[in-house]
Amino acid sequence: MNRGYEIENSICKKFKKSIWNRFIMGIKEYDLIENGDKIAVCISGGKDSWLMAKCIERLQRYSEIPFEAKYIVMNPGYNIRNRQKIEENAEIFGISIEMFESTIFDAVADIKDNPCYLCARMRRGYLYSYAQKIGCNKIALGHHFDDVIETILMGMLYGAQIQTMMPKLHSSNFEGMELIRPLYMVKEEDILAWQAYNDLEFIQCACRFTESYTTYENGASNSKRQEMKKLINRFRTINPNIDINIFRSVENVNLDTIISYHKGDIFTHFLDGYHDNDKKGALNND
Repeated sequence: MNRGYEIENSICKKFKKSIWNRFIMGIKEYDLIENGDKIAVCISGGKDSWLMAKCIERLQRYSEIPFEAKYIVMNPGYNIRNRQKIEENAEIFGISIEMFESTIFDAVADIKDNPCYLCARMRRGYLYSYAQKIGCNKIALGHHFDDVIETILMGMLYGAQIQTMMPKLHSSNFEGMELIRPLYMVKEEDILAWQAYNDLEFIQCACRFTESYTTYENGASNSKRQEMKKLINRFRTINPNIDINIFRSVENVNLDTIISYHKGDIFTHFLDGYHDNDKKGALNND
């Protein structure tokens, strides 16, 4: 039995409930893949994007909905060792990748204010552009469930807003293109368990900026997102369902109890029309 088959087999058997079923749940719940799609599956070299690639490859083989997938890797300036690791994993996984070059690491190397944000924006632009060039209508990124709930908490605690990482988005700069997140419902702890079970080695962020900072045992850099990971893990020791409650908080928004909100440039405040509904408001609060 070859290694790639063993890895795929583990997704659908040992990790069927925690990974495969949740992957399928996200695809169906949010209509991420549709008839005739041509998807650029974006592989960064980390555990999440490789798992996503393997799941999509299997889905494409057995899905009743016909779609195409191209497995693309943008090289933002990896060192030789990291590039080789990506190529080695492509061979292990049995996935044919298309690698294209960029100079993103050079462009953000001297940026002091929020280089990670700039790097992420530039990466996405390059990925959209290349995907569109090869005839794709969607790009797939490997963000998972924990990324979603970390984003919710960061928005509240540091952005003073309620927001989330959406399962799919229309591109505002590349007409006809969409971004999808197939691992939206898959938890990071299950991805790590899958990685350990298969004894797989992946690259970390690998940019010059994060290499210059202290790292934790799991290789993550000292950042606000890492702070959220630690906070959520502490919450989980108090209540194991707290992560799903955070997630559901942005699914179950009661606008009658929100002071103000906006959709695009249209802002609504609870005082707008409040005095026209005094009697109704009083009855609702009795």
